[in-house]
Amino acid sequence: MRLTAILLKPKASEVLTAYLKQCSEPPWTSYFVKFKDVENDQRGWSHFNWTLDTGTNYHILRTGCYPYMKYHCSKRAIQDLSLEDRFFRVLKVINLGLPMLFYGLAAIHLITHEELVHLPNGSRIPIYFLYAEDKGSMH
Repeated sequence: MRLTAILLKPKASEVLTAYLKQCSEPPWTSYFVKFKDVENDQRGWSHFNWTLDTGTNYHILRTGCYPYMKYHCSKRAIQDLSLEDRFFRVLKVINLGLPMLFYGLAAIHLITHEELVHLPNGSRIPIYFLYAEDKGSMH
């Protein structure tokens, strides 16, 4: 039964895409999703482009901060982010991931807002915010 539950989890990338579309492609957003709720199909990615099927591109800053994954998304033109991606990965290795662990543990107490992401298959996944965002706001 447990294996079945693991296989049915949506990919983190599906949640990312669904949320950006659900919010009508906002200029930016920043949210947490629990590791236990998604399949981590973007493992090792720290700074990358994410292009929706509408052609809208986002620069994604992503990190694991147990028990969450943190996403910061900014609507921007496609750029080569490979240097920044490697830089962030090296930083995580050098500091043994400890700052992100502490950030995740602090987030447990700092999160004040939750929303549901509606996936195309009809399932819903909760995502979390330090505070409710003003959708469409530039800041």
